[in-house]
Amino acid sequence: MIKEAIFHRPKNNFAYAYDDNTLHIVLKAKKDDMKSVELVFGDPYEWKNEQWQTNTRNMKKSGSTSLHDYWSTEVKPQFHRTRYAFRCTDNVETCFYTERGIFSDPPSEISNYFCFPYLNKADVFNAPSWVKDTIWYQIFPERFANGDPSNDPKGTLPWGEVKPTPTNFFGGDFQGVMDHLDHLVNLGINGIYFTPIFKAHSNHKYDTIDYMEIDPQFGDKETFRRLVKACHKRGIRVMLDAVFNHSGYYFPPFQDVLENQEKSRYKKWFHLWDFPVKTNPAPNYDTFGFVSSMPKLNTENPEVKQYLLDVGRYWIEEFDIDGWRLDVANEVDHAFWREFRKVVKSVKPDAYILGEIWHDAMPWLLGDQFDAVMNYPFTNGAIDFFAKQEMKASTFANSITEVLHMYPANVNEVAFNLLDSHDTPRILTLADGNVDRVRLLYLFQLTFIGTPCIYYGDEIGMAGGQDPGCRACMIWEEDGQNHDLFQFVKALIALRKSHPVYANGGSFRFLDVDDAKNTIVFEKYNKSNHVIVAVNNSPKQVTGSFGLSGKFDERIFSGNVFKKSPIEIGESPIKLGPYKFRIFEKVGKKMNG
Repeated sequence: MIKEAIFHRPKNNFAYAYDDNTLHIVLKAKKDDMKSVELVFGDPYEWKNEQWQTNTRNMKKSGSTSLHDYWSTEVKPQFHRTRYAFRCTDNVETCFYTERGIFSDPPSEISNYFCFPYLNKADVFNAPSWVKDTIWYQIFPERFANGDPSNDPKGTLPWGEVKPTPTNFFGGDFQGVMDHLDHLVNLGINGIYFTPIFKAHSNHKYDTIDYMEIDPQFGDKETFRRLVKACHKRGIRVMLDAVFNHSGYYFPPFQDVLENQEKSRYKKWFHLWDFPVKTNPAPNYDTFGFVSSMPKLNTENPEVKQYLLDVGRYWIEEFDIDGWRLDVANEVDHAFWREFRKVVKSVKPDAYILGEIWHDAMPWLLGDQFDAVMNYPFTNGAIDFFAKQEMKASTFANSITEVLHMYPANVNEVAFNLLDSHDTPRILTLADGNVDRVRLLYLFQLTFIGTPCIYYGDEIGMAGGQDPGCRACMIWEEDGQNHDLFQFVKALIALRKSHPVYANGGSFRFLDVDDAKNTIVFEKYNKSNHVIVAVNNSPKQVTGSFGLSGKFDERIFSGNVFKKSPIEIGESPIKLGPYKFRIFEKVGKKMNG
């Protein structure tokens, strides 16, 4: 037994309260080193005849990577507290892994055991329940639809007639969104994430001038109010983009700094290195990246903090928005985000707070700051495997297994699973124009744990490279849309919505991974349902049993829906065409439809 590889920590993603009564406990060990793991646990105050009273529970292997196995279980402590250790067995020996080290026999001194002191309801991570059932659609407002030419900026170009650049405008606005809400409803969307809508100089609006005003090119506040109401009437939630890490060049406080320099009353609103403040040839102040037109805000300054907290409150109170996506969230101090959460939740307790963080975000996901983060580790794995074809099947399985064990399960259920965005090339471009690869991306995204997001236009086959190519005008002409792809995505969304096992009502694990064939087989399962998905991520037909046998109902995409067809898998191998998949539901497991 490789004892030095055994790891557990009694907090974060290794021991946490899943709900008011349930603890999830996870142990990490060297791959294939343990034959079995048992949790030994008990209430620290329960003793009889001077003997601590304990129970045991078998732990299940919830996932494996090339290096590690993850063993998981859940317990419901009667008195909401527990001490515990792990009984680890291989083919040679048994040991007990505890907080104080490894023992050959269960230690008699209770202080050696890991401790979960008390399951306090106030400490349970509680993201808004509605998010688990949400299919998001990201809209870049300037490029979605021009519904009101009267508010077009000077120099607005005819819709889609030229390629997008970092500086051109096409007149997209709120009326254009309202004009096409039926498109979203038809697809199955019930959440919109808008990139910034506040008054700004650029076409992307990440250089805010006034956080309390709508950019005139999109309409006015009354138009936005009508848009939110129109969305809510259709069961669509609305999330706005909060750019609190930095302002724009024309933000009045920054203009005051440039004009009055050391005498400016706003000099402490920013991270200024020295005076005079200069923007060229390089800024002598902190910025977003090294962009001189985006000076970093000092969120530790009381005036800045109050201004931004008022922004967070105002758009919920006045317009009933449902969430905030927080731009460059990891560069803003934790203390600010804790106060931001209190303000937002005091106004709307079920508002969704989503942080843009591209790396391990556990410090922001302890229940006191964000409800979720944009799940870029998921994105990177899916894109590299399906779209770019640059990742082996085993490496992909490793990466996704790591994603699932990076955070607690109740965090994963509301993770924002995107495939691309305004910051990345579009998935069709990343897939070299291969629509079948895009279908596999959507298949995986829409059957995975979390809350999926579709970038506007991807569902109709729009292509585009890195910014500004990924920010082209939405194609509304029927002959320019891929209707087959739209119907496929629509059918997947309908399947996810109608059968919870395909969504957050089912656990996920890989069953088979084959690097030679570049195939994966994964399952979604719960107590009553069992779904197995076999995927061929290669340009050649493959055959095999993939570890399957018995009677199944196969879900076949036909007539724009996923129909059920009975099938028995036995001696004959399963065939998978190039970049194709097959979905099997276990007969005898209760599933309607």
